[in-house]
Amino acid sequence: MSKSNPQLNLDNQLCFKLYNASRQVTRLYQPLLKEVGLTYPQYIVLLILWEQDGQLVKEIGKRAGLNSNTLTPLLKRLEQHGIVSRNKTPDDERHTIIHLTKAGKELEQSCACIPAQMLEKSGLSMEQMQLLKSALDLLQ
Repeated sequence: MSKSNPQLNLDNQLCFKLYNASRQVTRLYQPLLKEVGLTYPQYIVLLILWEQDGQLVKEIGKRAGLNSNTLTPLLKRLEQHGIVSRNKTPDDERHTIIHLTKAGKELEQSCACIPAQMLEKSGLSMEQMQLLKSALDLLQ
């Protein structure tokens, strides 16, 4: 602990708390996602597509907070596994639209239990989880 300035104590830093919490949450997701053959970033992309299928790559990247250097190989792997299809838009060949395949749509049912499992693994009550989400929404 910083004796001269307690504000500089690592445990008092919001950024450090958020960083550690994010890493822990990702670790909790990993075994659940492994059961359905997904990585955490792939799961995030699929959540976006399950909300609204048929989105441009740039829209998915913006929503997921992923740049094209990360997103493009991720989408290629999902396509190789038959989960999504990638097609150029008819009006502009520079843009790619992503659609769920039948397998991608069916995977949604396999993942439906993950949020409840995460709540249980987190040790938080539903009320605590809602409060945490609300607080995090204020930071975004």
